Amino acid sequence: MIRTAIGRARSFFRSMAGQIFLILTLGMSVAAIVALLVAEQTRHHDFERIRRQRVLASALDVAERFRRDPRRIETMMATHNIIGASPAPEGISLNEQDADLETLLQSRLGPQSQPEAGQVPIGLCYPDRYKTKELLAGLVDAPRPDCWVIRYTDGIGQRRAIALSFPRMAKPPSTVFNPLYLIVIIASSAGLAILVGRIVSKPLRRLEQAAEAFSVSLDPEEIPEKGPEEVRAALSTFNLMQRRARAGFAERTQLLAAISHDLQTPLTRLRLRLELVENEELRARLLADHQAMQTLVREGLDLASSIEAREEWSSLDIDSLLTSIAEDAEELGAPVRFLTGCGGTVRVKPNALTRCIANLVDNAVRYGGSAEISCARTGGRLLIHVRDHGPGIPADQLDQMFEPFTRGPSSQPGGRHGTGIGLTISRSLAMSFEASVRLRNAEDGGLIATIDMKG
Repeated sequence: MIRTAIGRARSFFRSMAGQIFLILTLGMSVAAIVALLVAEQTRHHDFERIRRQRVLASALDVAERFRRDPRRIETMMATHNIIGASPAPEGISLNEQDADLETLLQSRLGPQSQPEAGQVPIGLCYPDRYKTKELLAGLVDAPRPDCWVIRYTDGIGQRRAIALSFPRMAKPPSTVFNPLYLIVIIASSAGLAILVGRIVSKPLRRLEQAAEAFSVSLDPEEIPEKGPEEVRAALSTFNLMQRRARAGFAERTQLLAAISHDLQTPLTRLRLRLELVENEELRARLLADHQAMQTLVREGLDLASSIEAREEWSSLDIDSLLTSIAEDAEELGAPVRFLTGCGGTVRVKPNALTRCIANLVDNAVRYGGSAEISCARTGGRLLIHVRDHGPGIPADQLDQMFEPFTRGPSSQPGGRHGTGIGLTISRSLAMSFEASVRLRNAEDGGLIATIDMKG
């Protein structure tokens, strides 16, 4: 199971859809994470800007009050009557000064102000108020306020130091590496990548299927020319190639038919003249050669027509067809039997299938003495077996028997009494309805020819 899953995964990622899926998933995931990082950085800057703005507003308000009535404001701050503002403790140091806030203060208070600003722990701003935890009843774990110390020189040259406290602003938590966000990003990217991969590869899958159909038949349906401009151009070119190839084979078939027709007259005259030969032995040998010539011409034409044959697809009852073929052969005196059927219908080109089976049956009777027809279904495939009880064929020559004009040993299919194209015709006919023909020797003797097709 694990090896099967690994094999399927490798096959998927080698395909164009798999590579598109991988590139888009990684690309969109990285883009989304980068966008989150940018948004996170923007939120951080906004957070700091808002914090500075409220410190700046409070500091300017206190500075304005000092300008109008310094003595009264000093008294109010000393008694903590101004909420959020108090005198800064003496000697407090600013370890980390806020340069941006100091620049803003200087632009508003003037260049002579020489401001200093920084955030310090709340305990340094209010040592008495936050000295011990006992004074914070129920607020031990509560967030402490923010405290800022601002020092500046006012308009009369006096250096002032104030402490400003604010309710703590919680910094938004980072969402960039939140597992839930990452899962959502990757899952949505993968879903979109699968959809895009299927859409992009669909025209190519149609082209692949059409090319496969064209490789086994010269009469496939043309591909609908749909999709982007580049895809339509490729499909149009492929359809043009199919039409030209069909026209070429049709021209070849017509040429062979014309040659065959034109040869009939001289062959007939030749036979009449051969009958006049007085030497009986010579006459018999010449007539046999004449008959072989006629057979060769006829079967050559059959081979060409089987390759170029055009026929509509239809559904038929397979058992009825096999029974009919066996009965027709028996009526002609051939030892042919129909053993087992497989039931149901099959979508094929009926004439091509009938000729293919009949050709295999003729071979079995001619070279094996008899024929047995059977049918079986397995793994979504339909198998038609034609068996004889002859001597069989050497295993190393089985594949060669399908080559045109290949002759097997004496008394074998394609042997010295045949033209060597009978099995070639059967294979061509089978390919026209997307099937295949193969040979194997039976364990108990004889040869089995199998037509393998979609069930």
